[in-house]
Formats: sequence, structure tokens, C-alpha cells
Amino acid sequence: MFNRFRSMPATAIAAVLGCALMTTAPLPAAAKEKPKKETKGTSISASKGFTPSVKKMMDAAAAKDAAALQAALTEGQGTASTNEDRYWLAYYQLQLGILNKDQSLQRQGLDAMLDSGITPPESLAAYNFFAGNFAYGAKDYPKAVQRLEAARAAGSTEPQLGLLLMDSYLNAGQVDQGVATAKATIEAARAAGQQPSDELYVRPIKALQAAKRDAEANEMLALRLRDYSAPEVWRQTLFVLLQQPGMTKDVTLDTLRLMRASKAMLQRAEYLEYTALATEAALPGEVVSLIKEGRASKVIPTPDANFDEAFKAQKDRIGDEETTLAAYAQKPSTLSNPKVAGATGDAMVGYGRYAEAIPLYKAALNGGDKDLWTYRLGVAQALSGDTAGAQASFAQVAGSRKPLANLWLIKLGNGAAPAAAPATGD
Repeated sequence: MFNRFRSMPATAIAAVLGCALMTTAPLPAAAKEKPKKETKGTSISASKGFTPSVKKMMDAAAAKDAAALQAALTEGQGTASTNEDRYWLAYYQLQLGILNKDQSLQRQGLDAMLDSGITPPESLAAYNFFAGNFAYGAKDYPKAVQRLEAARAAGSTEPQLGLLLMDSYLNAGQVDQGVATAKATIEAARAAGQQPSDELYVRPIKALQAAKRDAEANEMLALRLRDYSAPEVWRQTLFVLLQQPGMTKDVTLDTLRLMRASKAMLQRAEYLEYTALATEAALPGEVVSLIKEGRASKVIPTPDANFDEAFKAQKDRIGDEETTLAAYAQKPSTLSNPKVAGATGDAMVGYGRYAEAIPLYKAALNGGDKDLWTYRLGVAQALSGDTAGAQASFAQVAGSRKPLANLWLIKLGNGAAPAAAPATGD
């Protein structure tokens, strides 16, 4: 009796994919702003009555004297009379926050400066980014979205901007905007020759899964594999597909086959389910080669009562089937019957005779299940080395196997060589 490996306690997608925590970046050293001449070409003039106070603030900040700066700020609150004065109060509140490493005070200062409406254009990108960063750290996601979008509009080039903005949208419940931001950030990174952060994929996938938008989650899973194609990631991806509704035994078997072709069968449990399904499908050659592969990789221990019994039974069943099938596959009576042709093609693939399965699958298309046989034709073509033919076949697949076909297209596009099945002999 074999158990389905995916029937183990299945937790949230975060446990399957993994999800690192993002941290709020610290504010850099104080900007080189000064009253009356914040930066070249920009003037923010203090009022006459406020000038003595702001001079004390400037001197205290330059001396990094937090106590003197606090005293000057308290004095300045009584002498500030204009919007410009209040801007400088906010600016030196920010400096006090930097000196005291007080992020709450830094956030208050930045927000007041930005809300004043007179922040110099050349400072908007940096100030909005850090204000958004602080809002994100405080879990004020609507404010984070507002500030980070303003930073982006001002031309910010901070590398964490897209990631923080995406996650702010997702945490604010704006899934569409979060996914769109993730995709744009991903493509920008790829265009610059950089590997996008894995969180640009994982977090949208989590949000889409939670919203039961499986088709879109599957698209992001496939995109992730372009940049993260290790066997562990393939296994995570296919494990997620196996959790989705409508997963029949037949589609499950094709999913496990792709896991095998991706060298992503890393645990005994998936070998158990694969063995059970291939046995049920009357594919002894596939069962024997699968178990041999699992033993060779040390995933299947030796001895193992379940696998030892299955191996012996299917080995005995093989007999001269492979030789008989090879002759049978070429008969007109086989090729003229779509159902028989397809089943024979499956058996040939189980023996690793991929090229010989191709005409059988093409024959199965003449009146058979188009998506099923087109998909399996693509697999046989891929495993036989016909990449162009496989890509053309997978591009035509619809229905329940479309997510699998899309993953094969990613795999072939990455130039990854599928794993070939070992021979079925002892």
C-alpha cells in the first residue's frame, strides 16, 4: 500500500517555498542640507525670528550634540512662524533621530518635511524612499505605498524600492498592483543583467494562492524557475501544483515524471507515489527504471521492503515486453488505433525509447485526447533531444496539463538537459 507523498500535513505555501524576512534599511548619514541653501539652486529661507534657533540646531547637529540639538528644537518650536521654519524643525528632528538612532523620530521628521510641500525636487527620491521604508517597517502599508510610489516617480534608484513597494501593496491587500510591481521589477533586473530577488516571486505566489488565483500563481512559479532552477526549486514548484484542485491520477503521474526529469525527486515519499501510479498504469519498465534511479541516488534505501517487493514484481512482469513492444509499435494496426498507439507510446517512454514513442503519440492525436497526447509527444521529443519539436508541441497544450507544458518550456528555454531514464536491466 503506497501513500501519496503530498497527503502529508500540507501547510501554507510559505512553508513549501520558504520566505525570508525583509528588514527596514537604516537611514544614511545626514543629508548635506543647510538653512537658506539646502542644495545648489534651492533656497528654503528661515524667518528672521527663527534664525537664532536654527543656527543653534545647525551647530548642535554639526557637533553631534544630541542634548543641545534637543534644546534648540524645543526653543525653535516657540519661534517658528512660517512653513519654511517648520520644514527646518522637521529636518533637525530627523537629525536628532539619526543621532539617537530613533527610527520613530526619523520617520516623523521625514513625513513632516515631505508634507510641507517645499522639499527640494532633488531630495524627493531619497526622502520618499526612506519615509516609505520606515512606514513599511511600522506596517503602515498604505503610507508605505504612497511614499515609495513618490520615490519611484522622483527617479529613485534604491535597489530595494521595487521589493518594498511590491510587498507593501500585497500587505495592503492590493494584489494586482503588487503582482504588477513584482513583474516590472523582475524584468528590469533581468534587463540589467541581474538576478531578481527570490522574494519578488515567492511573495506574489503566496498572495495569489491565498486569493485562490491558481492560474496566476502557476505563471509566477514558472517565471521563478527562469532564475532559480535548482532541483529543490523544481520540487517546490511541482509540489505546489500537486496541491491544486482537479489533480487526477493521470495528471499527477505526468507531474511526477517532470519532477523526475528535473532531477527533483529528493525524498522517498515521491518515489512511493510515482511507483504506485506507474504500477497501476501497467508500466513495468517505468517502475523498474524509477526504482533503480532512486536506489542509485540513495533516496531509496537498501533494503526497503516496499520498493524491493515492487521492483521484483515489475521486473518479473517485464519479461520480453520491451522487444515485443518495439515490433508492435511499427504495425499499421497499432498506428491506426489512437488509444492503442498512445498506450504503446507510454510504454516505450517507460523503457527510455523516446524517439520511437514520437510516431506513436502523433498517431494517437488522430482522434484521441489532443491535449494529453500533444503533451506527451512534447515530453518524448524533449527527452529524445528534439528541443524545437518539443517547444512547438508544448506551446499547443491547453487544459489541465498547460501548467506542466509551461514548465517544460521554461526548462527547455533554460537549456537544461532533461534526465534520461536508466536502463531496466539488473
